[in-house]
Amino acid sequence: MTGNPMTQAEFVVRTIAQTAVANEKYFGDLDAVVGDGDFGYSLARGFEVVLADWDTFDRTDVATFLRKIAVVITSKVGGTSGPLWGTAFLRAATTAAASPDLTGGTVVTMLRAAAEGIQARGSASLGDKTLLDALIPATDEIARQLELGSDAPTTIRAAATAARTSADATAGLEARRGRASYTGERSIGSVDPGAVAVAVIFEALADAWPTAS
Repeated sequence: MTGNPMTQAEFVVRTIAQTAVANEKYFGDLDAVVGDGDFGYSLARGFEVVLADWDTFDRTDVATFLRKIAVVITSKVGGTSGPLWGTAFLRAATTAAASPDLTGGTVVTMLRAAAEGIQARGSASLGDKTLLDALIPATDEIARQLELGSDAPTTIRAAATAARTSADATAGLEARRGRASYTGERSIGSVDPGAVAVAVIFEALADAWPTAS
């Protein structure tokens, strides 16, 4: 991945925000199957603030920018999603501070740090039917594509495919974290909304990446 690190970070965050807002009803409907249905609403309200305050964020460097985003998400996204997604941005920011050049390897490290933050904050693991079940496979695929020497568009598209396949596969899992876990075996048969959100975001990034500078 080449280009201006700040421009790339802005593109990714803005795409995430726009995708969360645009898919409010879809994510909410997925959550309503075995949850309380507020996931889409909560995520959209927080990222609406990100978009509304876009021009006010400090862009001194990528780490500073991501820290500001983390604060907004933590405070404005309701329910359990705010702390989890906010922690992900904060952990990514910490990694970016140590490696300001956003090479492919740095991006993988940032995503792994984000996943580790979510695991620690939510006491979740791969297979617990959470967003980690899409985020971790997508990150692994990015790492694999980098080893193959793939370019950025190919890498992101492959990550999106991995995220979608893994998100769809959560239908076969029993939820072990969040409100859906209260339903026990009844959670089997429906996909995890957080994992689907990750897949939709990666797909949006893959669709838009060729236009990013």
